[in-house]
Amino acid sequence: MELDYRVIGRRIAKRRKSLGLTQAVVEEKAALGQKYLSSIETGKSIPSTEVIMRLAAALETTPDEFLVGTARPEGEDAWKAVAELLRGMSDRQLDLARSFLLWLGDQTL
Repeated sequence: MELDYRVIGRRIAKRRKSLGLTQAVVEEKAALGQKYLSSIETGKSIPSTEVIMRLAAALETTPDEFLVGTARPEGEDAWKAVAELLRGMSDRQLDLARSFLLWLGDQTL
């Protein structure tokens, strides 16, 4: 699965705008540097898994809304428990988790 970071950036921008938030507010909520969100939204910067997770939390959605264009229905909070598990992981562990999640998404269960 090849990720198109321009599309991901557009999805992030769409969600942010639907909530009526400025880039500065989201950067603060997600603990991002100034102007970093702009670079992500235009596809100039490639966000890490951790940044995607923080943006999802700041924008009250799930990472899959940005990555594949779908979100969990309101009230489904199981993803938050997974996000919390990922927060404390090292870069290597996050890479492994991402690889596993991509593999899992390709499986027919």
